[in-house]
Amino acid sequence: MDIHTSSSKKVGAQHSVLPLSDKVEEALAIVKRGVDELLIESEFAQKLARSERSGIPLRVKLGLDPTAPDLHLGHTVVLNKMRQLQNLGHHVIFLIGDFTSMIGDPSGRNITRPPLTRAQIETNATTYFAQAALVLDAAKTEIRYNSEWSDPLGARGMIELASHYTVARMMERDDFTKRFKEGIPISVHEFLYPLMQGYDSVALKSDLELGGTDQKFNLLVGRELQKDYGQEQQCVLTMPLLEGLDGFDKMSKSKNNYIGITEPPNTMFAKLMSISDVMMWRYYELLSWRSLGELAQLKDDVLAGKNPRDAKVALAQEIVARFHSARDAEAALADFVNRSKGGIPDDVLDVALAGAPLGIGHLLKQSNLCPSTSEALRMVEQGGVRIDGAVVSDKALKVTAGTFVLQVGKRKFARVTLSK
Repeated sequence: MDIHTSSSKKVGAQHSVLPLSDKVEEALAIVKRGVDELLIESEFAQKLARSERSGIPLRVKLGLDPTAPDLHLGHTVVLNKMRQLQNLGHHVIFLIGDFTSMIGDPSGRNITRPPLTRAQIETNATTYFAQAALVLDAAKTEIRYNSEWSDPLGARGMIELASHYTVARMMERDDFTKRFKEGIPISVHEFLYPLMQGYDSVALKSDLELGGTDQKFNLLVGRELQKDYGQEQQCVLTMPLLEGLDGFDKMSKSKNNYIGITEPPNTMFAKLMSISDVMMWRYYELLSWRSLGELAQLKDDVLAGKNPRDAKVALAQEIVARFHSARDAEAALADFVNRSKGGIPDDVLDVALAGAPLGIGHLLKQSNLCPSTSEALRMVEQGGVRIDGAVVSDKALKVTAGTFVLQVGKRKFARVTLSK
């Protein structure tokens, strides 16, 4: 693939602007659902119209750096949009950033991101598409790795690529500007990240690139590089960043406010039920496959007095069924109801320990229900610890040998067999 070949065609040069058909208008409405921005919408509408006339699908690109081994629901916001574009008949490219991961994306960072090693990247990449395929139609998805064209660039190619962008333009990024003003170091290699991500769009001749709102600058770099390389410029679609379980920070494993898409059904269901009634609608908009009409009806029902818990149960069942099965979703609901009545969940971890009699703090820590004895004792003080359903209030309690169910908070359980 010669990515330097000029097509000499610019946006709008191939066709005059024509009225959109009902089919294109409908497709545009689907694409725009839940988006933060679609740049430039009029250009994308004409791309859709051209695709309908020619029968040639648009090339839709999403790049993800394998910075962690697992995906969570926050990642699926943009994957859902990719699936919608697949359903509309367009060609989606799932790009694994094995090269860019070694640079480290500086987006939204106030410090230089430590680059990953090749071994870390390869380990994480092995699970990425397998998990993404829980959302995408795997049979209709093209998988690429940006090392394919980035590695062969070499020093000469890097210098040539860098000549296409100025430092002044690079410093328009908010995070770079803020760090520069505050005297926080910016490594030169961080400037390469947007360039390399943009170069991916040149290599793949992308018509549309998707990303989170924090990726807007990088996506626009791709648009500009395509222009310099004589290609028709891609349009850019940014999706909101999904807030985590705390309802404030974006969903992240590092903040422990995430729902992993490979977590057990009961865990997923319980976590979804823990979000606020207000945040529930945000999750519906960004995660659900329900139509806008159905969502409007759900909201009307709640406004009319229906318990919002019913809507939340429907959301939790939909998400669990997607990543597991309808049977798992029904079982997860039953388990949640059982727990809410003080019952013991189905998936209790069995733990065997020795050393009876054992202090309650050490028992909770060794059962992996609390990260430390001090945290365990704090939970006892707050009334959050139970043994066989009875609240433990004595921090000095010594637990004798036997088999019993330990509970911390609403969701942590362990069936412990303690011996001498």
